[in-house]
Amino acid sequence: MSTIAAQLTVELADRRYPIIIGNHLLADGRLLDDMIPQRDLLLVSNTTVAPLYAETLTAALAPRRVVRVDLPDGESYKTLVTVQRILDVLVTNRFGRDALVVALGGGVVGDMAGFAAACYQRGVAYLQVPTSLLAQVDSSVGGKTGVNHPGGKNLIGAFHQPVGVLADTSTLATLPDRELRAGLAEVIKYGLIIDAGFFGWLEQNLDALLARDAAALAYAIHRSCQTKAQIVARDEREQGERALLNLGHTFGHAIEAATSYQTWLHGEAVATGMLMAAQMSARLGWCPAPQVERLARLLERAGLPTNATGLGAAELRALMQIDKKVAAGHVRLILLKDIGAAVLTGDYPDAALAATLSASTA
Repeated sequence: MSTIAAQLTVELADRRYPIIIGNHLLADGRLLDDMIPQRDLLLVSNTTVAPLYAETLTAALAPRRVVRVDLPDGESYKTLVTVQRILDVLVTNRFGRDALVVALGGGVVGDMAGFAAACYQRGVAYLQVPTSLLAQVDSSVGGKTGVNHPGGKNLIGAFHQPVGVLADTSTLATLPDRELRAGLAEVIKYGLIIDAGFFGWLEQNLDALLARDAAALAYAIHRSCQTKAQIVARDEREQGERALLNLGHTFGHAIEAATSYQTWLHGEAVATGMLMAAQMSARLGWCPAPQVERLARLLERAGLPTNATGLGAAELRALMQIDKKVAAGHVRLILLKDIGAAVLTGDYPDAALAATLSASTA
C-alpha cells in the first residue's frame, strides 16, 4: 500500500506542478491516473533501474500504451548520441504531441528524458520519477534538462518543466551506498546556501540518513524539495537567486570533466567543490574558519571526498572557464559568507582561486 509522506507544489508564473513524496508510489495506479491524463507514454529508464521497477510502474499505468527504452547506465552516456536513441523511439512509434515521456531513474535519466521531451515536436510533456536520492532532492525539480559535451558538463540543454515529480522513497532501498552518500551532498548544499537550521539538523541526523531511516530520509527530501521549489518559483530561468543552487558545481563540474565523467559521481564532485568554495570564502575573510571545519567534518562523516588530489590545478582552472556562469570571460562563483548565507560573485582576486585549487589538488 502506498503512503504519501508529503506533497509540495512548484508555483511558476504561468503554471504549477506537484512534487509527491512517499512510499510505494510506483504501484499506485489511482495516484498515477490523477497525475497522467495522457494515454500514449514513453517510459525512459536505464539498464540498472529498469529491471527493478519498470514492470511495476508499467503495470500501474495500464491500460495506457507504454513503450519502453532502456539506456546504458552512467554519466559517460549522458550525450546527444543517447538522446538520439530516445528520439528515434518516439519517431518510430509515431508518438504525437499528446504523448508523455516518463523518466524512471536517477539524474542522468531525468536530464536526458527531459531534454528529449523538450526537443521532440518542439516540446511534449514529461513526468519525473526519480529513483536516486540525488534526483529526488535536486535534479528532478526545476526543469533543467540536458546533456554533457566533451568540453564541459550540461553545456547542451533546455529549461523544460515536468508535469510532476513522483519521489518514491522505497526505491532508495536498492540504491548503492556510494550513490546514497553522493545524494547527501546535494542535501547538505541546501543547508549551506540558505538554511543554517537544516544544516544543524543534518549534523544531528546524518547517522539516521546513512542508515536509511525512512522518517529521516522523507524529512530531508521534503526540506530539500521545499527549498528548491521556492527558489525556482522566484527565479525559474536562473537570472539571479537560482544560481545559488550551483554551490560547489563550478568546481565539481571541472572535476567531472577532467576525469571524463568516469571516476567521480556527480555528488562526490559537488561535495569537494562545496568545500573548495568554503575554503576560498575563508581565504577571502568571508566565511569563518570554524564554519568551514563544520562542513569538512560533515562531509567526512558522510563518506564524501574533500579534496581533488591527483588532478591538475591548471586543468581545473581551464575547465572552469567553460562554466555557464562565466561572464565577460570571468568565472563567477557561489561562495559563502556563513553557513546558510551563499552569494554569487565574480568579485574576488585570482590569487584566491589559484590558491584554493592548488591546495585541493596537492
